[in-house]
Amino acid sequence: MKKLFLIISFYIISQNSFAQEVYFYTGKNFTTYDFKNSNGATNPNLKNGTGNFYELGYTKPLSNEKINVHIGLSLNEYNCVGGNTSNSYSWDTQYLGIQSRLSYSLLDRRSSFDIMPHLGMNLGTIISGKQTINGTYFDLTKEKEFSGLLATPALGIQVKYNLAAAGYISLGYDYCKGINLSNSTTQKLAFTTHQLQFGLHYVIK
Repeated sequence: MKKLFLIISFYIISQNSFAQEVYFYTGKNFTTYDFKNSNGATNPNLKNGTGNFYELGYTKPLSNEKINVHIGLSLNEYNCVGGNTSNSYSWDTQYLGIQSRLSYSLLDRRSSFDIMPHLGMNLGTIISGKQTINGTYFDLTKEKEFSGLLATPALGIQVKYNLAAAGYISLGYDYCKGINLSNSTTQKLAFTTHQLQFGLHYVIK
């Protein structure tokens, strides 16, 4: 994954002179885990957790300038808490990934305001993971439910506003569903995330 990170970073840098826009997103992930043990039973004691996310990438419009392709590097924290009267536990994870989106501009791109619904896909892998049970720490990076390839499709919307000739700010929302594609164990882990985004956009002439 480190080699892939370097390749994508070089590609984004080399494409900046041709891309229409470079962006940076940050915000919050509100995550709910869906865990099933080897017997297929779920855990009713899992609660929502919050984490940060960051994304750096570029946007290029297609020929009609209404449809836009976005690609970037992302760092997502997918966290969760849970427990009962006898136990308390939490999961804190960080996933490094490649984020792609396809968006559609509902308004005129030349105006100062735009609304853009989009579809997205993130492919990532865990780089940091910690499970805490009653104050005892465990490493999650080697657990097959968490490691390997995580696919996270998303459906969302973004509102952009022009601040200056070469700059925009944006607010966005994504509904995401994470699925581990490489987990072959009888224990299954998935999660649902509501992602709130704040973005800075720089238009390259």
